[in-house]
Parts: sequence; C-alpha cells; structure tokens
Amino acid sequence: MIPALLFPQIDPVIVQIGPFGIRWYAMAYIAGLVLGWRLMRRLVVMPPSVATPLQVDDFLTWATLGVVLGGRLGYVFFYQPSAFLADPVRILQVWTGGMSFHGGMLGVAIATVWFCRRNAIPLLGFADRIAVVAPIGLCFGRIANFINGELWGREAPDVPWAMAFPYGGPIPRHPSQLYQAFLEGALLFAVVFIASRRDSIREQAGLLTGIFLTGYALARIVGEFFREPDAFLGFLFAGATMGQLLSVPMLAAGIWLMRRR
Repeated sequence: MIPALLFPQIDPVIVQIGPFGIRWYAMAYIAGLVLGWRLMRRLVVMPPSVATPLQVDDFLTWATLGVVLGGRLGYVFFYQPSAFLADPVRILQVWTGGMSFHGGMLGVAIATVWFCRRNAIPLLGFADRIAVVAPIGLCFGRIANFINGELWGREAPDVPWAMAFPYGGPIPRHPSQLYQAFLEGALLFAVVFIASRRDSIREQAGLLTGIFLTGYALARIVGEFFREPDAFLGFLFAGATMGQLLSVPMLAAGIWLMRRR
C-alpha cells in the first residue's frame, strides 16, 4: 500500500430537485461572476475613471456570455475538435463537462472590445479592471475541479500530501487543482489587486492587463508540470501540454503590454 491522503468525497451536486441539480461547478462560475462584478463596480470609478457602475452592470451579461460560449467553444476546438465535429449536438451539451479557460478568455476579450466600442469606453482601461477581478473566478473554478475529482495531477507516490483520486487509479497523485487554485487564483489576484491600488499603475492603461496575462501564463505553465495531461491529447510539442502551449501567446501579449507602457 502506498500512503496517500484520503480524497474528500464531496458530492459534486449541491442539491437535486427531480431531474434538476445545482452543482458546485456551476456555483463556481456564478460566484466568480458575481464577486467580480461587485468589485469591478468599485474599480471603474477609481481615478482615472473608465466607466460607470451602471455600465459594469450591463457588462455582466456580456461577460457571462463570453465566458460560457468562449469556454465551451474553446474546449471543442482546442482539445477535441474531431470528436465534436463528428457529433455537433454534443457542443450544446455543456452539462457533460468540458470548458477551456483560454477559450473563455478569448470570449470575454471579444465581448469587451464590442462592449467598449458600443459605449465609447476606453478599451485598455476597462480591460485593466477586468484583469483585477478575473482571478477570483479562476480560483473558484479550480476548487470546483478538485471537488469533482477531475483534472488530477501526475503520479507522486513520494509526496506526503498526494491523493488517490476516484477516477485516477490507486496511485497517489498531486492535488494539482489546488496548486492551480492558489497560483492562478489567490496569488495572481493578490498581485494584480495590490498593483491596482497604486495610482501610477492605474494611469498606465494596459499595464494591469499585461501583469495579469503574464502572471496567468507563468502560473499555468508551472501548474501544468504537476497536472496529468488529458488522456486524449497526452504530451505535445517538446513534451509540453496543450495548456502550456496555449499560454505562450498570452505570455508574449502580457510582456508586450507591460513594455509598451
């Protein structure tokens, strides 16, 4: 027997009413959007003001659509395009799982550009405020991954805090979901939020967005070294995972935004 921590058997369904159930995964999205919305209402009016709280209220719907549609389509085309194109109906079956952060980010980016142009809002200044609140949802999402017992880590029989996940076999593994919740969520939020408190940083439009993109890309690349690659993809170019490869353009964009200031 290889020693391992006991995986907490938390029911992924919070409450079930007939055929309808409320899941932790859905609550993670809702909590991230609601808390991000409330904080962003305060951020947009800090000098230099970039929007009004009412405009943030309107943007919440746009952000929700960007996250859900972008996240789903990103997963379909980045991870399993042939499987979904063979059966397109599965694209609509979001309850079966399968969301991509990189796709969700692209969805929110498109929604942000469209919304800012329609409302004559400075794009980079508004994006900076989104960058501050985005890690909140990332943190909750990774915790929900852990509760679901999915996206587990690589084998780690010598790590004292390793866990045997229900669907990951008997070998203890890194709880990589919690690593990523800390790196991509809590730590990244602390960095971007603290940076946003400085007037000199807020005045440089695009700088906070650059910090977020760079920070997320580095956190994701590091976290992927502990996460088991998706079985249907495995390791790709030079032993990298899909998550790492998709983070490279984010890293380049983040560095460019920080340098252009």
